[in-house]
Amino acid sequence: LISLLSCSTNQGLTGHLTVSPSRSQFFEGDPVSLSCEEDNNSAGWTVRRNTIRLESECGDEWGIYDGYSCNISMLFSSDSGVYWCETREHGDSESIKLTVTGGSVILQSPVLPVMEGDDVTLSCQTKTPSNLPAAFIKDGSLIRTEPAGHMTLHHVTSSDEGLYKCNIRGHGESPSSWISVSEKPQTMAPHTLQTPPTTVIPPTTVAPPLILTTATYLAPPPAAAAFQYRLVCHLVVFCPYFMSTVLMLSLYQRNATGSKQAASMVMTPPTHEEQGLDDDYDDVTTEHNF
Repeated sequence: LISLLSCSTNQGLTGHLTVSPSRSQFFEGDPVSLSCEEDNNSAGWTVRRNTIRLESECGDEWGIYDGYSCNISMLFSSDSGVYWCETREHGDSESIKLTVTGGSVILQSPVLPVMEGDDVTLSCQTKTPSNLPAAFIKDGSLIRTEPAGHMTLHHVTSSDEGLYKCNIRGHGESPSSWISVSEKPQTMAPHTLQTPPTTVIPPTTVAPPLILTTATYLAPPPAAAAFQYRLVCHLVVFCPYFMSTVLMLSLYQRNATGSKQAASMVMTPPTHEEQGLDDDYDDVTTEHNF
């Protein structure tokens, strides 16, 4: 496994420290290979370290440089320290810490800072690989015990940063390693995720009182629809006048009919002469002589 450490130089260039195998803790006697890269070009970079002995570069009493990598065939406890890449033109890269233990337990943890939101798996290992139960400890407090010796931190945040170590009963405890969590870079500006403002929609298109005004924004209707629309408009305008006319005619006819009935029912009383004449006619008896 290869791990890349991105680091910024004094001139803003990016360098990479490659550690193989990718872990920060090693047993005494393990080999390790370190190399420096910059955009797939290792020219000009040198691996340096600072240990309890002194600060020096690869090939100066430690490591063998093969033109591409600095190889250490057998690590000792004295090789524990801080390692980084350096160039005369671009300055130093960020550093990492490697720990070499003479004990029988190590904690396999990421060499690089882990990205916020990622999952991180920690493994507690003996010199002979095994899946023994292991207790995981952070900042001196027990987190939990895992029966297979592996623990996964899901969706890590800055609160997961700290010193981690593990313990296998009967074998011992590992050294401590610092795990750091870096903030996930923003790939999109926040304002691009906002909902477009609703003011772009003309208010007249949604206000009920302005239906005729809104209609001017629509495409012209078909001939049949236009005819129906005009017919409805004419009916709406004509109906009140028609209803008023019918009502007036009905009232007029009712008044005329009532006047005739009243006139027929009113009769002039007969005079005394007319009444006497009628009585005379009733008393006359006609006689016929043959």
